[in-house]
Amino acid sequence: MRIVSWNVNGLRAILRKNFYEMVHELQPDILCLQEIKVDRETIPKIELPNYIKIFNSAVRKGYSGTAVFSKIQPKNVNCTTFLDSLTKVHEGRVILVEYEAFWLANAYVPNSGSELGRLGFRHKVWDVEMLKMLQDLKTIRPVILCGDMNVAHEEIDLENPDTNHFSAGFTDEEREGIANLLEYFGIDTFRKFYPNREKCYSWWSYRMRARERNVGWRIDYVIVDKSMEKRVQSAFIATNILGSDHAPVGIDITLV
Repeated sequence: MRIVSWNVNGLRAILRKNFYEMVHELQPDILCLQEIKVDRETIPKIELPNYIKIFNSAVRKGYSGTAVFSKIQPKNVNCTTFLDSLTKVHEGRVILVEYEAFWLANAYVPNSGSELGRLGFRHKVWDVEMLKMLQDLKTIRPVILCGDMNVAHEEIDLENPDTNHFSAGFTDEEREGIANLLEYFGIDTFRKFYPNREKCYSWWSYRMRARERNVGWRIDYVIVDKSMEKRVQSAFIATNILGSDHAPVGIDITLV
C-alpha cells in the first residue's frame, strides 16, 4: 500500500497544474492533502473515479483545509476531532479515517506565524492534545499520521539552522513538540531509511529561487506508530513533483 501526503497550497490551483499527473506518477492508494483552501459550497469536481473523497474545509474562505482521497473503503470518518475544536473557528486541519487495519490521521498543523503569535497555542495546546489523541487511538489499532507538521525536527532538516532558531517552524518549543511525538508515539519514516542524508527538503520559499537552489525545510512527514515500524518498506520525498511550494511525501507499507 502506498500513502502520499501533499500540501497543495490551493486545490483549485493544483488542479490547473499537475495534480492528475502526480496521481498517475505516484499511484497512491491513499492521498492526503493539506491547505486545500476551498469551502464546502465550492469544492471542485475531482476526476478520480476510483477514489472515495473526503473533505474538511475551514469556515474561513480560501484558508487551511484538508482532504483524503482513498481507494480503500473506510469504516468511519471524523472531520470534527477535538483538535479542530481547539481553534476559535473550524479550520479543517484534521481528518481522522478509520480502516480495518489502522487509523489514518491527516493533519495540517497550525503555523506559529511570522511574529510567533500562535506559538503558545501550538506548543502548549495543539501539540499536547495531538499527542494525546494519537496515543489514545493506538490503544485500539495502529495509527499512521501524515501531513504538514510545520516544523523541522533537527538541524539536518533545514538549510540554515543557525539563523532560524527563533523562526516559526524551528523554535525550541516547536521542536520539543515533534520530539515528544517521535519519542512517545511514532517513527519518522523518512529518517528511518535516511538517518543522515542532508539537503532532503519538502518545502521551499517562493522567494530568491529557493527551490532551484534547494534552500528548504523538511516539514512534511509520514509518521507511523512504533508497532508498525517493520511494516514500512520505503519512504520518499517526491521533489520532482512541482506545482506547490511543498513536495509530496510518502511511504510504501505492507499490512499483511
